[in-house]
Amino acid sequence: MSLTHYLMVSAILFSISVVGIIINRKNVITLLMCIELMLLAVNTNFIAFSRYLNDEVGQIFVFFILTVAAAEAAIGLAILVVLFRSNKDIDVEDLRELKG
Repeated sequence: MSLTHYLMVSAILFSISVVGIIINRKNVITLLMCIELMLLAVNTNFIAFSRYLNDEVGQIFVFFILTVAAAEAAIGLAILVVLFRSNKDIDVEDLRELKG
């Protein structure tokens, strides 16, 4: 497989995640999943270019992105659990408490 194949898969993943964010603005869990899919597309680009250029820097960036994605998922789910316990609903449009 060539670099173009990996870039096409990454572009498709990124497009799906952007469409998911635009279409679904009510479900917070789906929004978090779309953000994770977007990070997966970026990771695919880093790995593809790292492999194509025979350089390990892209793979090192992937480890940092995976760490940030894991922290984002853990903190996001913790916030969702707290909001669900207090409001009994996690609808994005009904959440006024997070506005500054």
